[in-house]
Amino acid sequence: MVGLDRKHWSTATPIRTLFRDALVSAGLDYFNPHSFRNTLVRLGETTCNNPEAFKAWSQNLGHEKVMATFLNYGEVAYQRQGEIIKGLATPQQAMQSGVNELAKAIAQEMCNNGLGMLA
Repeated sequence: MVGLDRKHWSTATPIRTLFRDALVSAGLDYFNPHSFRNTLVRLGETTCNNPEAFKAWSQNLGHEKVMATFLNYGEVAYQRQGEIIKGLATPQQAMQSGVNELAKAIAQEMCNNGLGMLA
């Protein structure tokens, strides 16, 4: 028989064999099927810009629950983890700067209208 059989496999051996044969025939090194899913999850982590998009990505990988994707794939490398954590400070700094500017503008407006600060 040529092609894939519709029966469920009891082990992962048939899919590994398919991957091995396909990669070898293409002149590539063997990578197990899970390594491709890991790659797809990492791509989704960088491509999806909101939780709904990542949920759709997760469902497209065949996961009913997005937590399966988070718990089983795509561990964040330590260096990237540090970059992400450092990056989280940026919006807060920008927000604080905006709050300071707003406070200065309010104080200036109060002074301009004779409502100066009470000492």
